[in-house]
Amino acid sequence: MDNNQQLKNHFSYGFACLSLVISFWFISIFEIIAKIYTGIKVPAIGLSLFYKIVNDFNTVLVISLVALPVYLILYFSKQNWKDTFIKIIFTLIVIIQFGLTKYHLTTLVNLGADFLGYSTEDMYITVTASETFSVLYFIPFIAFPLLFWGINHFISKKIKQKNALIIAATISIISLGTRFLITETSDSQFQNKLAYFSNQIIQFQENKKQFNAANLSYKKEYPLLKPFSATPDVLSPFFEIKGEKPNIVMIIVEGLGDEFIGKNEYRGFTPYLDSMIPKSLYWENFVSNAGRTFGALPSILGSLPYGEKGFLELKPLPAHSSLISILKSNGYNTSFYCGDESSFDQRINFLEYNNIDNVTDINKFGSNYKMTNKNAEGFSWGYPDAEIFRKTLSEIDTKKGPRLDIVMTLTNHEPFDFPEKAAYLKKVDQIINTNKSLQLTKSEIEPYKNIYASLLYTDHSIQTFMESYAKRPDYKNTIFIITGDHRLIPIEQKDKLCRFHVPLYIYSPMLKKAESFKSVSSHWDITPSLLSFLMNNYKMNKIEKTAWMSSGLDTYKGFRNIHTIPIMQNKGVINELIYKDYLYSNGELFKIDQNFSTSKIYDSEILKTIEDSLQEVKKLNAYLTQRNKIIPKSLLIYSKASFEFSKEELATIKKHTKGLDNDQIFFKARELAFNGQRKEARLLCNYVLNELPNYADVRTLKGRTLAWDKDYINAEKELLEVIKRTPFYYDSYLALMDMYWWTNQDKKGIAIAKKALGNDVKNPELSVKLAKAYQRTRLLAMANKTIDSMLKKYPNNTEYLQLKKELK
Repeated sequence: MDNNQQLKNHFSYGFACLSLVISFWFISIFEIIAKIYTGIKVPAIGLSLFYKIVNDFNTVLVISLVALPVYLILYFSKQNWKDTFIKIIFTLIVIIQFGLTKYHLTTLVNLGADFLGYSTEDMYITVTASETFSVLYFIPFIAFPLLFWGINHFISKKIKQKNALIIAATISIISLGTRFLITETSDSQFQNKLAYFSNQIIQFQENKKQFNAANLSYKKEYPLLKPFSATPDVLSPFFEIKGEKPNIVMIIVEGLGDEFIGKNEYRGFTPYLDSMIPKSLYWENFVSNAGRTFGALPSILGSLPYGEKGFLELKPLPAHSSLISILKSNGYNTSFYCGDESSFDQRINFLEYNNIDNVTDINKFGSNYKMTNKNAEGFSWGYPDAEIFRKTLSEIDTKKGPRLDIVMTLTNHEPFDFPEKAAYLKKVDQIINTNKSLQLTKSEIEPYKNIYASLLYTDHSIQTFMESYAKRPDYKNTIFIITGDHRLIPIEQKDKLCRFHVPLYIYSPMLKKAESFKSVSSHWDITPSLLSFLMNNYKMNKIEKTAWMSSGLDTYKGFRNIHTIPIMQNKGVINELIYKDYLYSNGELFKIDQNFSTSKIYDSEILKTIEDSLQEVKKLNAYLTQRNKIIPKSLLIYSKASFEFSKEELATIKKHTKGLDNDQIFFKARELAFNGQRKEARLLCNYVLNELPNYADVRTLKGRTLAWDKDYINAEKELLEVIKRTPFYYDSYLALMDMYWWTNQDKKGIAIAKKALGNDVKNPELSVKLAKAYQRTRLLAMANKTIDSMLKKYPNNTEYLQLKKELK
């Protein structure tokens, strides 16, 4: 072997690192080209690419230093496979880097610590909703690793060690110098995706250690606790007060950012909501407290802290009150409506903790409603917005007032699919061609036509709902509250604030006057102000003390901010804070102007003040949630407790569930039940139901085991609960029919089977059981009728034919 070859062998690690850098650069080029191709604005393309290249190099520099000790150990132990091992590790890094880039191209945000906040099932649902998988989809995941190996082969053969060192040294000086001298390179849009992801995870873990319950204390045991009168009634001056308690309808619109409303930049595609502004109390500069849907319900309905990864992820939920629990205690019928699984983001747990009367989700729609089309992977989020509102209107007719109805829409989310989409796409074209007030050009709208069409569809769905509601006799005594959960992600964001900038409408026929406010408020302020209004003007059970994260809505007409508003953009990290007229975001400081736009500033004194304030917010958040110090349990009105387990039960659960997900735990519980270990099976069922109370298979299994143990009262209670939650899941009906058969309660069996079949559960086994129940109760004509209807569908079914003979 010649000297040059030996030198190259010694420098193989350096060649691998250089190959990794170049691979990252190709991925960055791919990202920019993909954005341009899809119509996303890339400001100063050359400069953006340069900044990304600088960050890519600095990232690989860190990776090379971290991996170097491993390589040296292998090198000095004279392992022949050391180079291959490092190349495989770097190949995996290339795949991860491209995967993170692909995520960014879909969502236009970088993936960070929020990765830790979602279950595997939730992540699968989100990804399959946003992506369409095909052979072409996976080609880059193969191409970029192959590119890495090809680059490595080329430079190790063609580039001399001396030249490689010169190249590496030159790039190091340029990259490190640029990073040091130009602070703009640290902006999240230019950061290397792997570096951003890693830094966010590290920061999350550091915060977790820093704000540990054992180290947290406050002078006041319950820092949020204050007299009810501390929240002023700012809404009364705008309303005509009537004797009856008003209905409250809360509409939380998926992805509705304020930029799409009124005279803002992306205007023109929400004509009905635009028309509502001069008729409503409207907050122009209103913000969500989170960048994703996970933060909506606890912030809007409870003015609650975040916890570690979002309030809904806390197990068990800390003691708290909410708009739901307080209004329920004052005679309100409380309901929640959505078109997807209410278990997504753990919403059902929050709703049930607050003892809500009714939850209508994907499981309760039935065949009269049309679900959103499934994508190529067979996934559908559920029912589109018009169907959600239609279902809401059909259900509220059965509820006695006063009512709190919470409606959460769905359609303004990837994949932006909905009924009559072609017609709405044509409407987008019509608006482009006829609306001269549009600020966007056709070329700017075209790449996002699906989204603008979706906004039109949702806007029209809200209009139809409001017009239908206006025909109701209780319309004149109803208050409507409309807001967005956060600003939708895929359309480019002008700055770091617009992700959280959402509208807030309060509309009612009871309004004496409409008004628009430029003062800043947030989701945290809705419930405190609404309850203050209701408690001060209607016959309600008075509340002596409250525990809200904010002081209520600000109705000052001019621009100001009297609130300190921390924001959890993604699950796990609180890195944004609105303080006076400043926005702090990931170490950067921005000035907020009267148009709610931001400009980057440098003020070390203000920066230090805000960073100290943010640290205090994080400490308070951890103290309240980790130590259960939001509100004393003695002040709770309603709290539906989860299952609580003893040490012995927890040990049993741990033994049976280690390494298993919820589906696997269900199968384990079923196995235990079949083996006669029914007590242990129920324990595992309760463990799963703590997290997923709507898991029909699990609750049905629990009901069956109770029936097998002859605890028929609790078995019936459990199985009826399944039917209440998932009326189109037939196995619970079969379980009840079996139990009624064993206990000679055929009339109950007939009633439950008829209810199931009336709900369009087309299940032959259930029909057979119904026919047999008729037979046992001597209702032979009804038995024959049931079997005849099934024989029309299945004329050669031997079980039906045999039963027909028996009936003769």
